[in-house]
Amino acid sequence: MQTWKRRAKELKRELFVLYLAYKDRRISWLLRLFTLCVVAYAFSPVDLIPDFVPVFGYLDDLLLVPLGIFLALKWMPKEVIDEYRAQAAELAKKEKPKNWFVGGLIIVLYVALFVWLFPFFVERFID
Repeated sequence: MQTWKRRAKELKRELFVLYLAYKDRRISWLLRLFTLCVVAYAFSPVDLIPDFVPVFGYLDDLLLVPLGIFLALKWMPKEVIDEYRAQAAELAKKEKPKNWFVGGLIIVLYVALFVWLFPFFVERFID
């Protein structure tokens, strides 16, 4: 059980490192976009597979998020990772980070999804 708790703390710490690193200009825009998607999905309350679906509902939490973190860290230059790991450790000592940007991004994504799907539902169910 301690191994699971330790691993969960490590994933949380690495996710914070990715959050700090996604803005860095030393990484490609594609990797920044991938990193942003991983961080946003990890903080999002909406899952690809809802948690109430037996077994498969938790697979995205147990597989997709750790896989996304692993791939983003693997593709990122080591010096960038090391720099932001040190920065994350310093910030963790000082204060709890506020994720206003990620929260705002999730809201923007939900609004965009609603605007995109609304005409479909109106056409399908209202007419």
